[in-house]
Amino acid sequence: MRTPRLILATTLFLLSVISALYLSPSTVRGKIPSLISGLSRFLRTSATPSTASASNMTDVKPFQEAWRRNLDELPSTPEKIPAFFFGHGSPALAFPPDGDIARPGGLMSWGGPGGPLAAFLKDFGPALLKKYQPKGIVVFSAHWETATERLVTDYGNENPLLMDYYGFPPELYALKFKSKGDSTLAKRIVELYKEAGQTARLSPKTENRGSDGRGFQAPGLDHGVFVPFRLMFGDEFTDIPIVQVSIDSSLSPEKNWALGKAVTKLREEGILVLSGGYIVHNLRDREAFSPVTAKPAHKEFDQAMVASCRVTDATERKKALFDLTKHHGFRACHPREEHFVPLYVAAGAGEEGETRVITDIYASATVAFGL
Repeated sequence: MRTPRLILATTLFLLSVISALYLSPSTVRGKIPSLISGLSRFLRTSATPSTASASNMTDVKPFQEAWRRNLDELPSTPEKIPAFFFGHGSPALAFPPDGDIARPGGLMSWGGPGGPLAAFLKDFGPALLKKYQPKGIVVFSAHWETATERLVTDYGNENPLLMDYYGFPPELYALKFKSKGDSTLAKRIVELYKEAGQTARLSPKTENRGSDGRGFQAPGLDHGVFVPFRLMFGDEFTDIPIVQVSIDSSLSPEKNWALGKAVTKLREEGILVLSGGYIVHNLRDREAFSPVTAKPAHKEFDQAMVASCRVTDATERKKALFDLTKHHGFRACHPREEHFVPLYVAAGAGEEGETRVITDIYASATVAFGL
């Protein structure tokens, strides 16, 4: 029988492999998918928090009262829609609610289908539709990066899905999210990038998504989009088109801020701009994902991000957001910052005006920019 210490060591090794995949050549990446299957076991394990703490992990009521009030208080401004950064969560959101992953005390009790993020997303989507009545949605995700040029999905009447994950139960490869694209919107996005002096082009469903840092060779909306959108908008959402745009693989705060700023005009054209990521995302340290087990550095960085978004003056706020990369907890939360830079995309798109933190759920804050 394996000891708990050995189990932990094995899990940490598998997580290190997963993290290494972000920087590994695709030829190497393709040879070791069997190692990635350890991820689903990782999601099911428990960090054995105290009984009191564990029992409160999925009590969403205190969080829900606050975020519902904040959503209600958002000004209804369809003539200039705010840009939003949101916690897009993990595939754990799509696990069966009665499955092993959701058992009390498991790490994904926080980020799984019964946790506060799942409950928030179910309130967030309908509120956005009611407040802003968008003509289209443009989404940026931590799971699509390109260098030197922006790719913009042009998928026509139905957006394919890219199941860009390894080692999960079969149910997660049968997920459905029916939505449509819009060529006119996609072309408008390309036009705006070119006006801003950036290179951009359309990416049809006949083309692989390109160098996304993960080696998945297919078109489609990635799980940073369809997993949270299923909760926000339902399994079938065809009334409003969705177009996805890649983030910049340099992971530069300045360059990704500029990506958002280039499309800020869309907000005055009836388009909702959403950018999804994670405030704490460290696959090498499984305790980082839950506030019950997170280290002080994780919590302090999470709190610093929220405080930076609340800075009133736009110039000072931008400086505070950029200074987050110098925070002592930054690398503990982001060995690689692809899940953090989407914050800069949203902030760039809503650079002027006020901000509002809609929810400060640990690791999954949602912020409105450009109010």
